[in-house]
Amino acid sequence: MLIAGGASAAQAASVVNVSLWDKGATTTMAIGLAYAMPSVDTAKATMGIKVSPPEVKAGKVTFNVKNDSKDRVHEMIVIHLANPGRQLPYINAQNRVEEDKAGDKGEVSDLKPGASGTLMVNLKAGKYLLICNQPGHYAAGMWTEFTVDP
Repeated sequence: MLIAGGASAAQAASVVNVSLWDKGATTTMAIGLAYAMPSVDTAKATMGIKVSPPEVKAGKVTFNVKNDSKDRVHEMIVIHLANPGRQLPYINAQNRVEEDKAGDKGEVSDLKPGASGTLMVNLKAGKYLLICNQPGHYAAGMWTEFTVDP
């Protein structure tokens, strides 16, 4: 039985569609486009992440992820932003975010071109980043903000 304004005991998971894209392997990868970098102009990005919808309610979230690239491997990692607006810990020698220190909540890793994957995760209210952490991709602008509402 549902009461007006109430929710069912078994609330359905929110579904989020994610597209991992790039302009092709022959395009020079942009640099200096990581989250919270000064003067970031993501319009210059040659790769990125599109997400729909960009915000959901807290609870179970299913990410349906598709690598829309024709020739590059990509991945999607969900990072909780404990301090929105701050740069993520980064390993310069590897050109990658330090996932354990950044707040990794789950991932769909190493998707070949055209491949798809799914991640189901429980998320609390807050700000998140969806990133690709293949070497150089995050710094090339392959991230997007994502909000989880209470």
